[in-house]
Amino acid sequence: MFSLIAWIWRWLRAPFLLAVGVAIGFLAPYLYVLDRQVRSRFDDLSWQIPSRVYARPLTLAAGLPLDAQTLTIELEAARYRDEAGARQPGTYERSGNRFVIARRAFVWLDGRERERRIAVTLADGRLARVADADSGEALGPIRLEPARIATLYGSQQEERRILSLGEAPPLLVAGLQAVEDRDFKDHHGIDSVAIARAAWANLRAGRVVQGGSTLTQQLVRNLFLDRSQNLLRKLNEVLIAVLIEARYDKRAILEAYINEVFLGQQGGQAVHGFAAASEFWFGRDVRSLGAADVALLVGLVQGPSYHDPRRYPQRAMARRNRVLAQFYETGLIDEKTLTAAQSQPLNVSATGALPRNRYPAFLDLVRAQLQRDYPDAELDSAGLAIHTTLAPSTQRLAEAAVGKAMAALGTRADPVETAIVVTGARDGDVQALIGGRNPDAPGFNRALTASRPIGSLIKPFVFLVALAQPQRYSLASLIDDAPVDLPQRDGSRWRPKNDDGLLHGEVPLADVLANSWNLATVQLGLRVGVDRVRGLVESFGLGRPINPNPSLLLGAVELSPLDVAQLYQYFAADGHAVPLRALRGVLDAQGRPLARYETRSGTGDYVAPSRLVTHALQQAAREGTGRTIVQAGLGHLAAAGKTGTSDTQRDSWFAGYTGSHLAVAWVGRDDNKPTGLYGSTGALRIWIELFRQLPSTPLAPPRDGLEWLWIDPPSGHRTDAACEGARQVPFIAGYGPTEQRGCALDRLRQWLGGDRADSEETH
Repeated sequence: MFSLIAWIWRWLRAPFLLAVGVAIGFLAPYLYVLDRQVRSRFDDLSWQIPSRVYARPLTLAAGLPLDAQTLTIELEAARYRDEAGARQPGTYERSGNRFVIARRAFVWLDGRERERRIAVTLADGRLARVADADSGEALGPIRLEPARIATLYGSQQEERRILSLGEAPPLLVAGLQAVEDRDFKDHHGIDSVAIARAAWANLRAGRVVQGGSTLTQQLVRNLFLDRSQNLLRKLNEVLIAVLIEARYDKRAILEAYINEVFLGQQGGQAVHGFAAASEFWFGRDVRSLGAADVALLVGLVQGPSYHDPRRYPQRAMARRNRVLAQFYETGLIDEKTLTAAQSQPLNVSATGALPRNRYPAFLDLVRAQLQRDYPDAELDSAGLAIHTTLAPSTQRLAEAAVGKAMAALGTRADPVETAIVVTGARDGDVQALIGGRNPDAPGFNRALTASRPIGSLIKPFVFLVALAQPQRYSLASLIDDAPVDLPQRDGSRWRPKNDDGLLHGEVPLADVLANSWNLATVQLGLRVGVDRVRGLVESFGLGRPINPNPSLLLGAVELSPLDVAQLYQYFAADGHAVPLRALRGVLDAQGRPLARYETRSGTGDYVAPSRLVTHALQQAAREGTGRTIVQAGLGHLAAAGKTGTSDTQRDSWFAGYTGSHLAVAWVGRDDNKPTGLYGSTGALRIWIELFRQLPSTPLAPPRDGLEWLWIDPPSGHRTDAACEGARQVPFIAGYGPTEQRGCALDRLRQWLGGDRADSEETH
């Protein structure tokens, strides 16, 4: 026997020693290189975490303009499910005008908001009552979780939320090991028993039904290796797994795994880690998941595409129930929990939670404002939570309004494009922004970058300059709507005309603005000075050249819809310059505030004159160029607004505001050809369609600093309320007319005049 062994050794000694030499000479250096790579990657383990962009949270408070349709849009945008009882966070139940909302926990700029069940009652287009759904106690203003509207990805296009092992549900941590690697705590990177067990199970089944890889090996495949299938790759997997186990403790390995494992796909975005997967599949925080939901996620580790619960619910159900059975077999859940969990539906949301550029035009504005403070690399990969001002319901209704208005134009709308900007009337928050007829299409953003002549939209600023001189001008002041003939620098003559081709004689300023009479506006602008009007427009800091010529008085200045919204925000905010904003704040990856974007309004130097302009614009919307608003049944809003049309009807504009919203709409062609549309027949139609559906507060400007007097319009003198044609007009306090012209005195003069004439005829 020994001689046989010796004979064999004689033949194998040389190959064996050669192999040992190769191992020492090659494997040792190779292990050294691998070890350095492992330490480099694992010691500084980091991922590109996409930044998430959120809409504004809807603040529920009694008196808020709100209807059931709008509230439903807000809830669906935040991925709430309609579910009987609304017990699970992220669900709601509607019964007529009463909603019960199970709010999720979320992190806001001023801290964490806990889960809560809220009862909301609506009545007459307003929120009538907000209460705790469990106790019935009335609540003050309370926020709903903001909808996630976009994701800013880096180069890796990976969706991930970092979850520490201590934050993970205990059932998830223990269940993952029970299903994927029961000996995880005891092996050193590879598990020969598991490999043999898997091989036997696969042999019996005639196909692959069980894997023998440890969690460490699976982590190695995700972090270090490609997807090729060969012996060298498998050898590397084993070696790196052993090195990781030798260098790092089990907690570090397990934490890396729960954040790296691939668990789903939406388009080009891969979902990694259990925290991101919980949001993607359930729309919920992983810490709120029950046993059935945890089992579904653990089951997806085996193959998220094959067991996709949206595409293959039966496969997913079978896999989930098998995982639940393994939880029970290993003592992680009891029989009662097993039975209840296996009887539950999958409960996955209908769509994924990876919105990317859903609102590309609005996101252009967000990026433009963010880039003042953050480089692109940080925006795309630092895991920021970016809170914006977008109102999902306002945006959705604005998109619908554009579609409906364009459809109503028929073939005239075929070559036409459009843009709209909607803001909060008082705060300047951009609630909706559309850059073209297809709101989902990225590219040329007309709301921000299409500079077009604004036409008559400039006129309120001509009147503001005049009315800021109350000793000279009031809404009752008379101006001659007479021809204008001015020389131009090129030697030609500037002879503007009224749209109706008529001359209206001496007319009150209020009527001039309401009816948008060009000649009277130019006469007024020439009196107050073109330079003063130009200076006022420049004071808004639009960063665009402002025409210094008299043609400025009729809107010969090119601005974007966003610029126009910035101008009209002044009137909507009651005579205060309020910068438009798309951002409210930014949180870092740990939920700590990095920045707040507060709105600081101007001092309000011309509040009273701006209220006079608003009154005239309300008259325009009631009986002037914007009277279609009342005809459309929106008179209750008491809106103020101004139409605008550029030369030869190339651009159709409307800017209008209520007590809670300002909306600026533009309609035109990209090739700058005529559209055949006026402000009232194009852009105003979009505004009307929006406010047919958008809950909004009627406009009721404060009367502070004003006095209301009855006026005889033809003379501008004070008169009695009972006099024929008398009109009540606001004046800046202390500057009303003093001369009285009563209608009783007029009748006496008429009588005396008639009697005297009779006497003369007799004699």
